[in-house]
Amino acid sequence: MASLFDRLQARRLHPRPLFRRRPPLRHLLPCLLASALWTLALPASATDPVPGHNLESIRAWVLEHNPELRAMDFEAQAAEARILPAGALPDPTASVGFRGLDPDEPWRTPDAGREVDYALRQRFPLWGKRGLARTAASQDAIAVGLDRITTARDLLVVAEVAYVRYWHADQAVAVLDRRIALLRQVEEMAGVRYALGQAAQQDAIRAQVEQTSLQRERIERIAAKQEAVATLNAVLGRRSDAPLVSPDEAPRLFVRSASLAEALDGADAHPAVRSQWARAEAARTNVVLERRNRYPDITVGVGAMQLGNGIESTELMLEVEIPFQQRARRERERESRLLEDAALARMDATLRNVEERGASAWTQWTSARERRELIENTLLPQADANWQSALASYQVGEVDFGTLLEALNEWQGADLARVDALRDELSGAAAVRAIEGDIQ
Repeated sequence: MASLFDRLQARRLHPRPLFRRRPPLRHLLPCLLASALWTLALPASATDPVPGHNLESIRAWVLEHNPELRAMDFEAQAAEARILPAGALPDPTASVGFRGLDPDEPWRTPDAGREVDYALRQRFPLWGKRGLARTAASQDAIAVGLDRITTARDLLVVAEVAYVRYWHADQAVAVLDRRIALLRQVEEMAGVRYALGQAAQQDAIRAQVEQTSLQRERIERIAAKQEAVATLNAVLGRRSDAPLVSPDEAPRLFVRSASLAEALDGADAHPAVRSQWARAEAARTNVVLERRNRYPDITVGVGAMQLGNGIESTELMLEVEIPFQQRARRERERESRLLEDAALARMDATLRNVEERGASAWTQWTSARERRELIENTLLPQADANWQSALASYQVGEVDFGTLLEALNEWQGADLARVDALRDELSGAAAVRAIEGDIQ
C-alpha cells in the first residue's frame, strides 16, 4: 500500500493538467435541444402533403393556406366584433368638484367649511338609435363575409386555370416529343432513300430543320409551364419555386347549367352582388339613423355634496341635447342618402359585371368544347388517314418528301390543337363554375 509521501511524490512527478478534459455540457445541451426540436418537426413536415396530384388538393390548399383569405378571415371576425360596441351605451362620466378653496393655497386639505361635490352621468341614446347602429354594423359584417366568399371564388378560378395550364404544358410537350420522334424516323427514311439514289439530300435536311423548329416550340411550352407553376404557387401561398406533384390525371371541371340563361339565373345570388346589397342595406339603415338623430338624447346624472366628513345633500340631474346645428344635421342626412344611392348603383354595376363575366366564360367554354369535339371526331381521323396514305406512297416513291412532311405536320398539329382546345375548355369551365357557385 502506497504511503502518503508516495502519493504526493507521484502527483508532483505527474502533475494534473491545467485544463481537465470534461464533457462539453455547455455545448451539448443546445445540440440535444435542437435535435429534439428537429425530431418533433420531422413528422409534421413528412406528413404535410405537397399539392398538385389532382385538382381537389389544389382547392383544399387554397382555401386553407392562401394568405389573402386568412387576412379576410381576420377582417370578417373584426367586423363581427364591431357589432356589440355599435349598440352599446356610451361610457359614463364621473366628476369631483371642490368648493371654498383658498386661491392662495388650493392644495391644502379642505377643512370643515369646504364642500366636495361628486357626480356620475350617463348618456342614453333614445328613439331606437342603438338598435339601428347595431343593425348597420351587422349588415357591414355580412358584407365583409360575402367579400371573403367572393375572393375565395376568384382565387379558386385562378388556381384552377393555372393548374390546367400546368397539366396542359406536359401534354403539349409529350405531343411535341412524339412529333420529333416521328420526324427522326422520317429523316432516317429520307437518308436511306438518298443513299439508294431515290431521293435528294434536301429531304433529310428539311426534316432536321423541322425538328429544330419543334425544339424551339418545346422550349416555349416548358417556359409556359414554369409560369403556370409560379402563378399556382402564388395563389397557394407558397414560394414561387416550391415543388408541385405531377398531375395523376386530366383535370375534370363539370358545368351543370344547360344554357347560358340558366347559368346567369343565379347571378343575383352571387356573393359579390349580395355583398353590395348588404352594404346598401347598411346605408339605408344609416339614413334612418341620421333621421333619428333629429331627436335629442338625454343624460341622467346623480350627485352628492360632502361638507366636512358627512354628506350634506344629494342631487338628480337630467340633461337634454338641444338640436341647434340643423344645417350640419341636414348635410349628414344628405350624405347618408347619397351613400345609399351609391351602394345601390354599385350593386347594379356588380351584377352586370358578373353577368358579363359569365357570358364571356360561357362563350369560351362552349367554343372550345365544340372545337375539341370537331378535332377529335373529324380532323384527327382524317389527318391520321392522310398521314398513313402519304407514308405508304412515299415509301414506294409515289409522293415527294414535302407531301409526307405536310401530312405529318397536319396529323400531329391536329393532336396539339386538341390539347390546346381542351385547355381552353377547362379554363372556361372553371370561370363558368365560379358564376354558378360551384367552388368545390
